[in-house]
Amino acid sequence: MDISVVIPLYNEAESLPELTRWIEQVMRDNNFDYEVIFVNDGSTDNSLEVIHNLAAANPHLHAISFSRNYGKSPALNEGFRKAKGDVVITMDADLQDSPDEIPELYRMITAEGFDLVSGWKKKRYDPLSKTIPTKLFNATARKVSGIKNLHDFNCGLKAYRRDVVKHIEVYGDMHRYIPYLAKNAGYSKIGEKVVQHQARKYGVTKFGLDRFVNGYLDLATLWFQSRFGIKPMHLFGLLGSAMFAIGFIAVLIVLIMKIVSICSDSYNFYLTNSVYFYLSLAAMIMGLQFFLTGFVGELITRNSPERNRYLIAEEW
Repeated sequence: MDISVVIPLYNEAESLPELTRWIEQVMRDNNFDYEVIFVNDGSTDNSLEVIHNLAAANPHLHAISFSRNYGKSPALNEGFRKAKGDVVITMDADLQDSPDEIPELYRMITAEGFDLVSGWKKKRYDPLSKTIPTKLFNATARKVSGIKNLHDFNCGLKAYRRDVVKHIEVYGDMHRYIPYLAKNAGYSKIGEKVVQHQARKYGVTKFGLDRFVNGYLDLATLWFQSRFGIKPMHLFGLLGSAMFAIGFIAVLIVLIMKIVSICSDSYNFYLTNSVYFYLSLAAMIMGLQFFLTGFVGELITRNSPERNRYLIAEEW
């Protein structure tokens, strides 16, 4: 099979018939062998009924329906699990992603050898309240991930080699960082294509400004997992040791000052009146806590079933 199109959706009943006809036309014009996998993320409208009616008329259509709303990342993960195409295309169901981009995305994967191609909506039809935070978010993601050539990490329109989607796990809200997940899994040939951004035709957006706050927290989590996921002592042990050493040296200095005070009649120094004494003790305690955190983290990773899971590119 040439292409699997994975479409997560939540309350998009109005747009589904038009989107399906559009995809069918593109696939027919290019003679693609394809499947479309709708992942209904617990919609409360009649999206599931619409999908059933569409699938009855088109054997290329398949569906996964969650019992409740789990989020876009779980929907994509389940869609990836079911996909059978050599190239997997993801797009949103709100008609803001154009199926006309599919042939070129497919060509970039198959002919140019990219592992992943991410869309870039260079010209957007979004308000400034969304575009400005998006630019800041993407700048931060580029810096942290080291993927310098991507302008829009969160664009729903992407293409993947099948191996990529089978070897990554998309969970929580990590759909924003799929290129970073792919890079961490060893798929480093990541490209970008400028794509059309269609104005929303039906319904309302399902995302609020809280996604930017959550996005930065998820990015911090992903950075930590990629750098210290199987070696947490390298971070916490270093921080703990450094903080403990600073606190210990500070305590020695304070004690020396106290000894000098005892030996000198003209100089009175009281430990309990010195803020530096308490700061040095706090530093030692925090250093010990950091070190123990790293130690506990090491114990957890040693017993993790993923500790020796590696993706082998070639073997003979």
